Amino acid sequence: MPDHYGLFGHPVHHSWSPFIHGIFARQTGQDMVYRLHDTPPERFRSDVLAFFSSGGHGINVTLPHKRAAADLVNELTPRAQLADAVNTVVRRDEQLIGDNTDGAGLLADLTRNLGLGWESPRVLVLGAGGAARGALEPLFSLRPRLLVIANRTAERAVALAGEFANLGPVSGCEFARLENQRFDLIVNATSASLRGEVPLIPIGVVDAMTTCYDMTYGVGDTAFVAWAKRLGAARAEQGWGMLVEQAAEAFELWRGVRPDTAPVLAALRQRSATPPDTHS
Repeated sequence: MPDHYGLFGHPVHHSWSPFIHGIFARQTGQDMVYRLHDTPPERFRSDVLAFFSSGGHGINVTLPHKRAAADLVNELTPRAQLADAVNTVVRRDEQLIGDNTDGAGLLADLTRNLGLGWESPRVLVLGAGGAARGALEPLFSLRPRLLVIANRTAERAVALAGEFANLGPVSGCEFARLENQRFDLIVNATSASLRGEVPLIPIGVVDAMTTCYDMTYGVGDTAFVAWAKRLGAARAEQGWGMLVEQAAEAFELWRGVRPDTAPVLAALRQRSATPPDTHS
């Protein structure tokens, strides 16, 4: 009898997770099924507990439940504690362990799939919400000369920078305060691309040496990727690789085997002529 896994979110009909984990399972010979669970916030806790009570082995969690999942589990991994959010849950000895694989997925895509590397880069993270929080610790492994968190309101950016100050040189500011600064890597962790918009940052932050990365993905270029290309960025990429890599991290946590992400990413890109345009 196969082991049961799934994705809990609201909505989830757009998700590519069953496609990704289905390939992972066939590739590694795992007997498992993966299903979508469209669960509104008021039912999240009861539905997840019912899933595990009925024998479920593990879940992914997407919007809007990542923070609620951190409150539900019995234990958080260190990276989930830092992110203050959970996107992966595994059952171990009747305990629910919450992890966050988003940041690891981002780093794997940047360094392994895209082959990017810098020496003491200047890094800009756009947004101060959950997506930004989950990305910060992995980005510090790049040993940045400076990491700036910019947000529409400065207060949230400054507060988030203060929480991660022990990891390296970090500061927070509002978008307008980025004038006359340049960066080697800009990571868009806002939801602006989901609305076809771009964060209101000065165009001078992008030049021919800048790599721009949108954690969102969609049909063709996202708004942020298109904007970066118009400004002449060295590279402009969106988050398909992050999606696959964070899934692989979760799969390994559940099954104890690391899938090969390259053929899955290739298959996903081939199938994504009409993909979803939200991150999950």
